Amino acid sequence: MTRPPRPAAARRGRDRHARDRHARVIMPGPGAPRVDRDHRPSTAVVGGGIAGLAAATALAERGVDVTVYEVRPYLGGRVGGWSVDLADGTPATMSRGFHAFFRQYYNLRGLLRRTDPALERLTPLPDYPLRHGDGMHDSFRHVPRTPPWSAIGFAALSPSFPLRDLPRMNAAAALPLLDVRVPEVYERLDTVSAHDFLDAVRFPESARHLAFEVFSRSFFADPRLLSAAEMALMFHIYFLGSSEGLLFDVPTAPFPTALWEPLAALLERHGADLRTSAPVEHVEPLDDGGYEVAADRDERRHDTVVLALDAVGLRALVDRSPRLGDTPWRERIARLRNAPPFLVSRLWLDRPVAPDRPGFLGTSGYGTLDNVSVLERYEDEAARWAARTGGSVVELHAYALPPEAAPEVEQKRLLDQLHRIYPETRKAGIVDARHEWGTDCPLFPVGGYEDRPTVRTPDPGLTVAGDLVRTSLPVALMERAATTGFLAANALLERWGVRGQPLWTVPDRGRSAVLRGLAGAVGRRG
Repeated sequence: MTRPPRPAAARRGRDRHARDRHARVIMPGPGAPRVDRDHRPSTAVVGGGIAGLAAATALAERGVDVTVYEVRPYLGGRVGGWSVDLADGTPATMSRGFHAFFRQYYNLRGLLRRTDPALERLTPLPDYPLRHGDGMHDSFRHVPRTPPWSAIGFAALSPSFPLRDLPRMNAAAALPLLDVRVPEVYERLDTVSAHDFLDAVRFPESARHLAFEVFSRSFFADPRLLSAAEMALMFHIYFLGSSEGLLFDVPTAPFPTALWEPLAALLERHGADLRTSAPVEHVEPLDDGGYEVAADRDERRHDTVVLALDAVGLRALVDRSPRLGDTPWRERIARLRNAPPFLVSRLWLDRPVAPDRPGFLGTSGYGTLDNVSVLERYEDEAARWAARTGGSVVELHAYALPPEAAPEVEQKRLLDQLHRIYPETRKAGIVDARHEWGTDCPLFPVGGYEDRPTVRTPDPGLTVAGDLVRTSLPVALMERAATTGFLAANALLERWGVRGQPLWTVPDRGRSAVLRGLAGAVGRRG
């Protein structure tokens, strides 16, 4: 019988060198613990993903009257899930696919601790293995976590860094990776693509494909389109900026059960109104300083608004709300771009994959296949199905597909690559298959940093949150969504004299004085 690992081993995830931003940057002064009950302000949070739920939680905890508007019938956004019935009659939960909850995600994990203080609904995966189509394997399991030994250890232990190739590298071009400073890294590298930066450094080809491009594609973007600053920031967060390492935790149950249903219950206990299947038509500033939020069911007045939408939704709503913001702000919103399409294919197979297959495998050199997950290794719902049927639940991801790609063709290609990488699946019958094709992830293009919206807007009562938002903090992906959600709430709470949410990040510059000194010395010689 296949069982997911015990969940109690998830680490707290708080590097002792993480910097408390509460007093220095985010929370510049004290405030009341809650809003005045007799003058309770209201906030509309448009978007029920991670950013919106973080903002709603911080506001509702402090007595603000919160209404969450979510266009989907479920909460969690791109980390949400919904019910399906499989072809064999089994009820199941479908989602947009695998997400890694890295231990550097201090603010996201803090949000989850509201309902799961010990993070018992997360479980660690034992490794972050990578495999290239030429047969090369890599792993982060034995890489030291403490900088600079994390980066040195990875290079020393990895077969993708052959010693004969290291002298060919351009050390001067690699300096930004040794001393990433936020937000200065955007001034240095935002005008360069991740692809061109790696070209300039002359990284060994194997390391480039197996390590760095795996990270760049986690932004759902081809390295030729991605800002090198974002890739360098990822290197800092996971290698030289913290001692948390590259290993991560995953939910032990489908996303709704493990994450969002408990948080929704908490928000409702705080009096929040959670409205799913509630698209917002427009937001209209009012003469009294408030905002009219027109949804498909009704129109409501709110004192303030948090726009916690993806790039598609934010562009569309701002376009339908002509009085929001000023002209330069609206033009920046209109220029936001989407990452190329992605595909998630989940397969319920009638026989198991080999017992040594990991719960997660990053891939390179397998066509468009970027990773493979075996869900019964960690998720209870999939484990029950696999135990009952003798099968496996396998998920395939393809990021940054060509815009003209045909979903049916790409589904077939992913299946072919699965057969190549896990040959035992060739003989497996497919009990059911579900495919998610999307184009709603943000693109972080070359030179695009200054164009991205910030949390604060020209309207004092209007804030923006999400993984697309520009911030001076060293955060990315889900952690950027959670962090900007809390920042959006803090900006509104500040208006009412209320103390906001303390935030933690990895240090905003390289942790190692040795590497910073080396970077400076080589830079001066250069």
